[in-house]
Order: sequence, then C-alpha cells, then structure tokens
Amino acid sequence: MRRLVLFGCVTGSVVLAAAGCGADGAKSATARPASPDDFVLPEGARGIATAPARRTELADYLDIAARIQPDPTRVVRVYAPVSGRLLSVEVRPADYVQQGQVLATLASADLAQAWAAYRQAQADAQVKQQALERSRALYEHHVIALRDYQQAQADALSVAATLASARARLELLGADADSSAERLSVRAPRSGVITDLGAAPGEFAKSLDNSNPLCTIADLSSVWAVGDVYEKDLASLRVGDSAEVTVSAYPAEPRHGRITAIGSALDTTTRTLKVRVVLVNPGTRLKPDMFAVIRAVRAVRSSVVVPEAAVLREGPSAYVYLQTSPGHFARRAVTLGRDTERHELEVISGLAPGDTIVVEGAELLRAT
Repeated sequence: MRRLVLFGCVTGSVVLAAAGCGADGAKSATARPASPDDFVLPEGARGIATAPARRTELADYLDIAARIQPDPTRVVRVYAPVSGRLLSVEVRPADYVQQGQVLATLASADLAQAWAAYRQAQADAQVKQQALERSRALYEHHVIALRDYQQAQADALSVAATLASARARLELLGADADSSAERLSVRAPRSGVITDLGAAPGEFAKSLDNSNPLCTIADLSSVWAVGDVYEKDLASLRVGDSAEVTVSAYPAEPRHGRITAIGSALDTTTRTLKVRVVLVNPGTRLKPDMFAVIRAVRAVRSSVVVPEAAVLREGPSAYVYLQTSPGHFARRAVTLGRDTERHELEVISGLAPGDTIVVEGAELLRAT
C-alpha cells in the first residue's frame, strides 16, 4: 500500500512527498504497493477535508422556447370614428399615454353634419316646447280642444327624442355636445404604450371601416410568455404548474409564474401546442416579441450529489477518493449526471448516500 505524507512549507502551500528517509525510505519507495489506488495519510496530515455524499431531490426540467406577447384583452386599436383630414398626431411609438389623453385631431365633414343636426334639433325642440306651453295655457282656458293639446305634447316629445339622438351621436363621435368645437379630438380609450402608429398629419383618415388603425395601445403591465411544447412532452405539463421564464435580454433575472393555459389545437406541421405563462411586468421591461425560455418541472427524482471539488477527471473518466477507514482512502470511479444549482454534481453510479469522500484537497491524492 502506497503511504503518503502531506506537509506544509514556509509559504503555507501543501506538498505531497514519499514518507521515510535514508535507507529505510529507499526500501519504502521501492516496495510494491498492495493496490495502486489506495492511499494512507499519517496522523496530523493537513489539507484534506471529508464529508459524506448526500441524497437530495433533483428536478428534471423541460425548457420551452417562447416569445413575449401582450395580453390581447389589454390591446386596443384606435380608429377615427369619422372620416376626415388629420390635423395633428400627438403621440409617437413607445410613448406612454393615459386614458383620455388626446391622440390626434381631425376636421371632418361628418362631424359638421352631426353638429348641424344637433343644432337643428335644439331649435326644433325650443319651438315645440314653446308651442306646448301655449297649448297648455289655451287648453286650460278652454280655447282649444284636448286633441290639439295632446298633439302639441306629442310634437314636443318627438323633437326631444330627435335632440337626444343628435346629442348621443356627438358623444359617440367623441365630441363635447356642450361645446361648439368643429374639430374632433381622438382620445385614448385606455392607458398603455403606443406599440404601433399608422397615421401622420395631413392624411385623410377613413372611418371605422378602415383596416388600418390610427394607432395601437397596449397595456404591458401584464404580459404573456407563449411557447410551443411538443406533444411528446405534453404529459409532463399541467395548468397551474409553476414555471420560470428567462428572457434573452435579462438572462440573470428569471421571472416566476404559472402555466395558465395549454392549447387545445395541435399544429399538425410542427406537432406542437401553445403554452402560456402570465407574468407581471413592472416598469414594462418585458417587450413584445422578446425571446424567452419557459422552464417547467418535468419530474423529480432522488439522487446522490457531491461537491464539484470532490470530483477529479482524467479524460472522459471521473473519480473521487472514498474514505475506507480513518486515514485510508481509495480511488472510486463514478458516473456523473448533471450539474445542480448549488455547485454540486449528480452521481449516477459509484457512490451510495453516506459514503465519506474527500471534498477538499482531492487533487493532492492524485496518483503520479
């Protein structure tokens, strides 16, 4: 059996040397060891630390390529309610707007017609109301018949309904019925970020039948990470499972959420289904179409792990030093699995839980 001594020099470094000196040392150096992989340390040797291999639960992860998308229920495409010429556009892409903020102003013949109909209805309502008051006075003095008074009431009600309709149309167009402004201000229906702008001053904007909106507003305070999972991996996912999402822009900032939906329609070309994770987005740092990875737990298994410093490698092989008895160590080949997040290595075979191994200074025992 090869006997080794560890001792420190003045500088404090550890040196490995054969024990013995003189003639006795020469005999020891030339003696045939019982096993080339066994080592014995003398009492008091320094530089070696041991610890037992431990068993822990390791998770197998499923990584799904994904993209960041806005929540469709929080995206609004803003159209001009009437046709007209754009006089100004007050926003730019990436601007944050508040609900009710003016996005654009336009001059419109449709708006002018709506104002004309409203003013005409106001005038008619005033005339009919005066006629009703006169008919009431005449009827009370028995000057006109009840039929004439009822007709005046019906006329007043009809005109009032026309006035209410004209006022509602102005309000639907976004015009203030109590103002006489001839220009229409298009306002933001909700708060959010301008993700797309499809208009410029001087252009002629069509009404709601136009396929191109003036702009698109997205509320990015909450976004989706949407990925494609292969059908062979579908059995390991469940709605409600926790998931970790890492975007390429911020690799050191994983975000946590839950799987909120798994698609019900399979893409027959790629054999995948959509998986969705909802993420809160403070500061709107996550932008639409950013690349991301959804990591979900596929399964959990019990494994033996050892510190990275305990493992020595020679080409494709890996081994550790197992303590067989106090001061006695044997080289043990191991088969490694994957790295863990705690700077440990999974040992698939070669060790059992509780085996005492060298965790510091293993390189000092390396055979020469």
